[in-house]
Order: sequence, then structure tokens, then C-alpha cells
Amino acid sequence: MPSINITRLSASPTVVDMLSEIIIEAVASGGSVSFMHPLALATAKAFWHDSLTLAATGKRIVLGAWDDDALVGTVTVLLDCPPNQPHRAEIAKLMTRPSHRGRGIAMQLMRAAEAAAAAQERSLLVLDTAVEGGPWPLYEALGFTLAGIIPDYALKPHGGLTGTKIYWKRIGEQR
Repeated sequence: MPSINITRLSASPTVVDMLSEIIIEAVASGGSVSFMHPLALATAKAFWHDSLTLAATGKRIVLGAWDDDALVGTVTVLLDCPPNQPHRAEIAKLMTRPSHRGRGIAMQLMRAAEAAAAAQERSLLVLDTAVEGGPWPLYEALGFTLAGIIPDYALKPHGGLTGTKIYWKRIGEQR
């Protein structure tokens, strides 16, 4: 099995194209990542362009998992929190290409996201994930604590409502 390399991503046409392919695949396969199926390429590209622009300003960190020259997964750490929450970060858009699932890439991405958040002096991570089909077993395996479930929180990419599970985890040095 090839080695996976996790890096911070910055805007380039190639990176935006690869991220767009990943999110389109995720939505098509039922991934609850804020978009409905079918996800238009232009919409995906606009999302990633905006996300990487915010990363360049330090408001978020977008990480990518590379299998040689192929981008096969991503996760985002949202850092732009209200003034009374400078210790917190949010995990968003954890996705692995269907062709690379089951290889531990999502776990590597999450560990890298935790390290990146801790390096930004964040001591609390939060995230939400779909009840149906969400990667919540992974989050629980990584030590995240379930705070609660909100029923009928969002539409699934192919229609129908799903609840969301809210998780939290303390990381790094405690303030």
C-alpha cells in the first residue's frame, strides 16, 4: 500500500479541481457535506476557491491526503470563531475518495487536523456528522464525546431528512 502524505492545501487550479472531484464524489455517494446531488462542478469549484481563500487568511486550515500525485482526501479545521471562543475549532468536510476508503486515510486526516488545531492553541474541537451514513464510529474511535443528537437536521444528498450527531474533544494543553 502506498504511503499517504498529509499537507496543508493552498489555492491553485489543480488543487481546486481535485478537491472539487472529491466533494462531487462524496455527495454522489451519499456524503452529507452540505450539498445536494447532483453537485455542479462550478458550485464545487466556487466552494473550494472560497474555502482556500479563507485558509490563506488564517481563518481555516484545509488539509489534503496525497497518494503520490493524487489528492485522495481532505478535512478542514475552521478557526474563525466568535471572540469569546478563541480556544475552539470546528472540524468540517472530512472526505475520502470512495476508491481510497477503508485504508485509514480519514483517521490520518483527523489526527493531522487535531495537531494543526493544537498548533493554533485550540484546546476544544467540535464537529457534527449525519446520523445515517456519517463517520461517527471514526470520531468515537478517536476519542470524541457525543454531546447529543438533533433529529431531522439536514437533507441527505439524495433527499430525505437525517439527524446530526454533535461531538466534542479536548486536545492539546488545557487553558
